[in-house]
Amino acid sequence: MAQQATEMVFTLADIAQAQAISGKGDENLRWLENQYGIRVIPRGIDLILSGDTESVEKVRRILENVAGLNRDLTAHDFHYASELINTGNGVSLRELNSEIIVTTARGRQIYPKTQGQKEYIQTINSNVISFGIGPAGTGKTFLAMAVAAAALKRKEVSRIILTRPAVEAGEHLGFLPGDLQDKVDPYLRPLYDALYDILGQEQYLKLRERGVIEVAPLAYMRGRTLDDSFIILDEAQNTTNEQMKMFLTRLGYGSKAVVTGDVTQIDLPRGKKSGLIIAGRILKDVKGIGFCYLTESDVVRHPLVQRVIKAYAEFESDQQDEA
Repeated sequence: MAQQATEMVFTLADIAQAQAISGKGDENLRWLENQYGIRVIPRGIDLILSGDTESVEKVRRILENVAGLNRDLTAHDFHYASELINTGNGVSLRELNSEIIVTTARGRQIYPKTQGQKEYIQTINSNVISFGIGPAGTGKTFLAMAVAAAALKRKEVSRIILTRPAVEAGEHLGFLPGDLQDKVDPYLRPLYDALYDILGQEQYLKLRERGVIEVAPLAYMRGRTLDDSFIILDEAQNTTNEQMKMFLTRLGYGSKAVVTGDVTQIDLPRGKKSGLIIAGRILKDVKGIGFCYLTESDVVRHPLVQRVIKAYAEFESDQQDEA
């Protein structure tokens, strides 16, 4: 049966909003056309939508959702609004973005960009120990650091401790050149970069010099009791079960911990089981511990990253079926 065609006019508030919606060279409108097989023609503050009725209505709802945002628009806004429509999720982007976690040194507001990210923030806020598990690009570490920075600003904690297991891709610290700091810096660089972005380099260096911020390999946590701290264990898929137990039992009074990792990118030697996977089985019903599982739909990098993650997941699933 032939699809019914329709034409609709979507009117925006003003020329500034029309330009923001259209994007550079009308790139956002072209994306909507390619995605839904309709025509979108800009006329001043009007967008003329024409095509089959169902697709035109979907694009109208996407435009309505995106137009409700009181900030600069990004390609991700359109992609995620489209995903919400396609999955039947009625979430408003404006409502989703309304929870400002922290404002960076440059005045940029950090907020959850997807439903999964919002649930992740809620998990961190309502538990003493939280696990954020999901693929690359879902904001697991960056959002945890934003929550930590906000807690430090509100004086809810007196320091931030960031740690990672320092064994990745088969490398061992003893074989790397330089002193101990030189050896561990490459592993901890992503943590530095995120803190520079949130706090500004000057403030970060000042706080680190005073011991308010500590960035160290996981091995340095052994034997310590961490009071009044916000502790983040990153790349936790590369911990052993013993290391994970050691980390989780460092927690002292007034502290909160967030554990992040991607169980599809484990770099442990063959035969070693990931402490992150085991922790999920052991601790899933323990009061005060929360788990949030992010998916490819929560990826906020280039849209191609979502497709890469999905393709690998399908391939690995097929490999397991064949085995």
